[in-house]
Amino acid sequence: MDATGALPQTKLSASNHDLSRSFPRARSVVSVARRSSVAFQQPDKLRSRELLVVSSSNSVNKGMAASGGSYLSGPVLKRNPVGQAVFAASVVGVGPYCEGFVDSHLHVTEEKVGVLLLNLGGPETLNDVQPFLYNLFADPDIIRLPRPFQFLQKPLAKLISVLRAPKSKEGYASIGGGSPLRKITDEQADGIKMALESKGLTANIYIGMRYWYPFTEEAILQIKKDKITKLVVLPLYPQFSISTTGSSLRVLQNIFSEDAYLSRLPIAIIQSWYQREGYIKSMADLIGEELQKFAKPEEVMIFFSAHGVPLTYVEDAGDPYKDQMEDCIYLIMQELKARGSYNDHTLAYQSRVGPVQWLKPYTDEVLVELGQKGVKSLLAVPVSFVSEHIETLEEIDMEYKELALESGIENWGRVPALGCTSSFITDLADAVIEALPSAKSLSTTRSASEEADHDFLSYAIKMIFGSVLAFVLLLSPKVITAFRNRLF
Repeated sequence: MDATGALPQTKLSASNHDLSRSFPRARSVVSVARRSSVAFQQPDKLRSRELLVVSSSNSVNKGMAASGGSYLSGPVLKRNPVGQAVFAASVVGVGPYCEGFVDSHLHVTEEKVGVLLLNLGGPETLNDVQPFLYNLFADPDIIRLPRPFQFLQKPLAKLISVLRAPKSKEGYASIGGGSPLRKITDEQADGIKMALESKGLTANIYIGMRYWYPFTEEAILQIKKDKITKLVVLPLYPQFSISTTGSSLRVLQNIFSEDAYLSRLPIAIIQSWYQREGYIKSMADLIGEELQKFAKPEEVMIFFSAHGVPLTYVEDAGDPYKDQMEDCIYLIMQELKARGSYNDHTLAYQSRVGPVQWLKPYTDEVLVELGQKGVKSLLAVPVSFVSEHIETLEEIDMEYKELALESGIENWGRVPALGCTSSFITDLADAVIEALPSAKSLSTTRSASEEADHDFLSYAIKMIFGSVLAFVLLLSPKVITAFRNRLF
């Protein structure tokens, strides 16, 4: 599976560039070395703190607030024009997967800039599978237990991870013995670094995984060691969810609020970026290319498959994921229509686990229904994933493909994950640049409110103390006697 105080709002405008097709590989990307294959123990309690957050919709703020944070409200981006990303304050998307870009201009003051890429992480060997699953299910944003039962979080995670490990190992074995997510994320980091340099910005790129190495906590330690003076946090999830971006931001909130250096570090967090023009166009490019591989492209059903979340996240906790996903599909289809493609499309959710209700419709059930309705050509689009991993390589390419063919679908295709597609990487670099000017430190963000609170508290104390003193003096025998003498 595989969310901060009232701050000034800012808009990040998306941009699009013509791109070349070669991406030199950078070697200076910071990636904390993996140390062992044991479970990394996450903090028991992650208390929410104020962080400067770039929010793409009001629904994001409601979802984050529901998971324990204090967030800034912003305009809802329902059916927003492509490329107009509205954000609330300033936490704002080379190797075989990567390609290239051209340069552009940049006006950013010289700083020691860092960019922290947040991602899920994945087991790199079969021996990593069980401890990876433990870390996943020990996260209270993944399994949300009622408060009286939260002490069961770790024992339950241990039980689930042990029970699920054998089947999960089979899946990872079928795709080569481990997840390629770390490798691809390293390559995306290389690409973003090169794209930023082509635009005039030198930055250290850090990778922080939530459930496996290199962990987010390790990346933060390296950021401190490198004495970064300004940081942009970029989750590699297009849409915000409590269970993905929200979970990682809770870790950051806890770490930053308790560290003197980090609390003074100007930071911008990009919460979601699914509505950026570069992302939308990149997705449309890949879909268009795959459509042309069918004998009759106009007859192909475009099947968007997104990772699901439990229904309670949306209905009870206010997770904006479903709304953002529907907006995302709308924008992609509008772009395809502008290019002359009017294919039918549908959206379904995959990867559900456990007995609880998840977002519907379910991918496996929809595939069967489409086959029964006579759909013969289908193009699967993994819309919530920007890197290949087990949900695309095994679940979609193997399980769902087999199910689709058995259900009567004759022609199957699958759009690759964006990976290091040049236009996509360039747009992520643009998002970083646009976020930088609005970065603010946690201590600065809190100082005004804290000062106001302190002033009010001091005034209240003085008033109470003064009132008590006056009352005591007025009732003292000497004051009463003096008062009588003066009167009489």
